[in-house]
Amino acid sequence: MWHRYSPAAQNFSPNLDCRAQEGHEHGAALGSTPESGKIAWGWGTLRPSLQVLSPLPNPKAGPSPSLPPTLPPSLLLGALSPALCPWHPEVTDPVIARFLPILQASFPDFMSTTPLQQRLSPGPSQTIYKRVEGTQQGPLEEEEEDREEGTEPPAHFFPMELRGPEPLGSRPARQNPRLWAAAGRRATPYLVLTALLIFTGAFLLGYVVFRGSCQACGDDVMVVSEDMNHELSPDSHQGTLYWSDLQAMFLRHLGEGRLEDTIRQTSLRERVAGSAGMAALVQDLRAVLLSQKLDHVWMDTHYVGLQFPDPAHPNALHWVDAAGKHGEQLPLEDPDVYCPYSATGNATGELVYAHYGRPEDLQDLRARGVEPKGRLLLVRLGVINFAQKVASAQDFGAQGVLIYPDPADFSQGPHKLSLSSHRAVYGHVHLGTGDPYTPGFPSFNQTQFPPVQSSGLPSIPAQPISADTASLLLRKLEGPVAPQEWQGHLPVSPYRLGPGPGLHLGVNNHRASTPISNIFGCIEGRSEPDHYVVIGAQRDAWGPGAARSAVGTAILLELVRTFSSMVSNGFRPRRSLLFISWDGGDFGSVGSMEWLEGYLSVLHLKAVVYVSLDNAVLGDDKFHAKTSPLLISLIENILKQVDSPNRSGQTLFEQVVFNNHSWEAEVIRPLPMDSSAYSFTAFAGVPAVEFSFMEDGPMYPFLHTKDDTYENLHRVLRGRLPAVAQAVAQLAGQLLIRLSHDHLLPLDFGRYGDVVLRHIGSLNEFSGDLKARGLTLQWVYSARGDYIRAAEKLRKEIYSSEESDERLTRMYNVRIMRVEFYFLSQYVSAADSPFRHIFLGRGDHTLGALVDHVRLLRSSGPGALGEEAQVARGLGFQESRFRRQLALLTWTLQGAANALSGDVWNIDNNF
Repeated sequence: MWHRYSPAAQNFSPNLDCRAQEGHEHGAALGSTPESGKIAWGWGTLRPSLQVLSPLPNPKAGPSPSLPPTLPPSLLLGALSPALCPWHPEVTDPVIARFLPILQASFPDFMSTTPLQQRLSPGPSQTIYKRVEGTQQGPLEEEEEDREEGTEPPAHFFPMELRGPEPLGSRPARQNPRLWAAAGRRATPYLVLTALLIFTGAFLLGYVVFRGSCQACGDDVMVVSEDMNHELSPDSHQGTLYWSDLQAMFLRHLGEGRLEDTIRQTSLRERVAGSAGMAALVQDLRAVLLSQKLDHVWMDTHYVGLQFPDPAHPNALHWVDAAGKHGEQLPLEDPDVYCPYSATGNATGELVYAHYGRPEDLQDLRARGVEPKGRLLLVRLGVINFAQKVASAQDFGAQGVLIYPDPADFSQGPHKLSLSSHRAVYGHVHLGTGDPYTPGFPSFNQTQFPPVQSSGLPSIPAQPISADTASLLLRKLEGPVAPQEWQGHLPVSPYRLGPGPGLHLGVNNHRASTPISNIFGCIEGRSEPDHYVVIGAQRDAWGPGAARSAVGTAILLELVRTFSSMVSNGFRPRRSLLFISWDGGDFGSVGSMEWLEGYLSVLHLKAVVYVSLDNAVLGDDKFHAKTSPLLISLIENILKQVDSPNRSGQTLFEQVVFNNHSWEAEVIRPLPMDSSAYSFTAFAGVPAVEFSFMEDGPMYPFLHTKDDTYENLHRVLRGRLPAVAQAVAQLAGQLLIRLSHDHLLPLDFGRYGDVVLRHIGSLNEFSGDLKARGLTLQWVYSARGDYIRAAEKLRKEIYSSEESDERLTRMYNVRIMRVEFYFLSQYVSAADSPFRHIFLGRGDHTLGALVDHVRLLRSSGPGALGEEAQVARGLGFQESRFRRQLALLTWTLQGAANALSGDVWNIDNNF
């Protein structure tokens, strides 16, 4: 403890925090502590605080060092008064006497000219400490004495004691008001500062707690905090519903038993588009939706051009002799299996085996000396769809295509089910979606449109055949032996490339105007009812269609029932939920595409996401999500909350990363053209996803055949069909809750920056070739940089905003939900190039087309040409075409960056 002395004020006070008054600079202090038993002194400036210079040893411990000459000895002697050492009652006058030699040595002039008693006597207006009669521990009394100049003061000291502040009213002595006023003035800034610090800390704490309702920090800024996913239900007494409440409510109302029953019953009904059985099913499903707690139920009908086989003139396949006459007819064991939208008529030519019919397969065939032009191609099922196989054959000048299922492409083994060798597989060959006879226009009310056809319609005939019929054809082939990887498991060894004997293919399918009906049910949102989260499933099927459409229809109906029950229990989504049952799916997503064409100008402003339930259960070993990049982060989050259907105690996420730690490489796939989800993204600019459980290895063997029954699907899954369908329902349902209920849409708009970078990486190897021609890809690099900066800027804006601001939240949601639409090229016609998406679409405006064109700089060898480059096959690299492609791509990407930036005054483009 320190006792401080102010010589200028001549006031040696017992107050423990005494400081020099304003304007006085110097002071000394001396004190002792009971712990150390040492006496210490200090000298320094007392404004603003005392600076302790060095300790002074206890004088009882032995000789002490000499004092600094700058220290006034009167101050030290005053400080050495035993009255200032209350912790050392044994320190009395002899202690002071021990310090006198030190003072004598340090200040000889002072000690010799001035009597010690005079130097130590108090001056005028000085506080005098008077001895208190009685015990030494008695209270200390103060007496203020005003003396005239020259009055002789007392010349001796008295033993005294100092105490701390007494309680109020404990002693009648008069307090010095100046000391209290000075103390108040000194304390005021500290009190104000303390109050400001407390207020600031409380404000920041409250802000941080409130901001917890917004997004989490980091790259996953779009994921809304679960604790704040809630609503206040005006129609119930449940109060606030948090994410965990909604999740528990959803799982409680989702019933596994109903799924299995619905799958079985649906697969037993006739569901060919336009049939009488389909018309009855439409009315039954509409009645089911009307019985649920939905706000709106309606249908729309389209009159579309579909193609069917002609029973009076079935398709046929004949051998042809050298003279061109028809010989033996080859059996088509499934006469009613056909390829919708195949060119009709006859095709004759020698037979050639072309593996899967991919462009690289046909290039390889040509490189081996077997020319596909002018011949019929025999190709295997798989890898690419029917339409792509026929389109490639047509590009290479083939006359027709025969498609067969090779046993090598299906599961093998005694415990594996496989397709019968006399079964053919159904599949349409329109390279596109929707009604190919009204491209770009909706087919409503039999309205007459310009007599145009889709450019995706083939000009050559195609026909599916069975494995048995393919064996007969392969035995007749001559020529080089096919590569080892082209060999299959038919009883023909080895497979040869051909050519073989002549064949004649006759296709007599006919076109019919057919009514198809889509069924809709809607739960209106409470805050953003004009924004729709759409979920749909194909209803029609060629054959039983258990895996193709019965599973999806059953899951859709179960989700309708589950969400209706949740609405009855107080749930109301923020955005509207739209449930749709599609017709015409087996003809190329005709029902969904016609609806998109009819409402395109509205849907890109209102549709948030589309979730497809088609082909949801084709196995139980692997899980795939064919999706837009915007949904990848959300899918990862949902996978961690859904239990695996075949691994107890694990989530779906843990199942998919069990063998591959890169879950995206294991799960994420691009959207295929034969999915209804593809049209939503590539045509309408709406992010979409399609889930599928798959077999580990070869695909489900019965898809698009008459053997796609409930019993076969149940056997392939070894009795686990209900559990796997339940997992898909849980996954889709929780995805719908997040998309319809989160305040901020959980779409990762920054992902497309990585997509662009990945594609640009494949172009970097050609930068030298382009530079040699005076060309550069710098425009694309610059546009990508602008997009990434715009995405980061929007992310920061969202994070620093207030979630309670509904207007601001809606503005951000509008910008986020239109990101996919920004990637539709505005520089090409929707009628000529319906799939305008620069990453997923088809046409010269796409990034894929640019990559394929640049590869022509080094075109040589098999596989050099990509599918998009087939249009320019044989023309080589064209600088004018490259410049146009680069401009289309760059300005679409730049436009997306500008739109993401927000208002025009926030955009800084350097042209």
